[in-house]
Amino acid sequence: MKNNNLLLDMGPLLAFLITYFVTGKNMMLAIPAIMLATTIALGISYAQSRKIRIMPVITLVTVLLFGFLALYFDNAVFFMIKPTIMYVLFAGALSTGLFFKQFFLKILFEGAFEMPDAVWRQLTWNWVGFFLLLAGLNEFVWRTFGETTWAVVKMAGFLPLTLIFAMANMPLMMKYMKKDDETPAE
Repeated sequence: MKNNNLLLDMGPLLAFLITYFVTGKNMMLAIPAIMLATTIALGISYAQSRKIRIMPVITLVTVLLFGFLALYFDNAVFFMIKPTIMYVLFAGALSTGLFFKQFFLKILFEGAFEMPDAVWRQLTWNWVGFFLLLAGLNEFVWRTFGETTWAVVKMAGFLPLTLIFAMANMPLMMKYMKKDDETPAE
């Protein structure tokens, strides 16, 4: 199921990028493609698991919101700033959770790890810093290089960076991963 989730998460990005280039770099046609593909992906995910995952819902809401703004105002900038706003909001939400001694990553991982608070805190700070870095990078790319470079970097840059960053954090988490037949490490 996890590989299927990755495919469902990447499908809308691929639909966006393919539509963008097939239509002669027409952002106003690529945006509806990602809006539709994201909606379909969430529907498929729900039909398969009968469970709604929080991140795909957040993604759908933001894609629809910023997509409609870009289409209504006929201005792709609304869509290109979406990642910046989302990364800053994610960093802010994680930081707020830390302030209130809540670890939102723990909720997202759905009990897959039983880690001490100090590890959840470190992992959360890692992600806060990474999200702020991505927000700055998104702003730099669209403002400096324009729409086409942004479209490619969005797919071929941010996604691999996120996967590499997640993998870099795995050693910290793996010793706490729950096994079906044993309790997690202390």
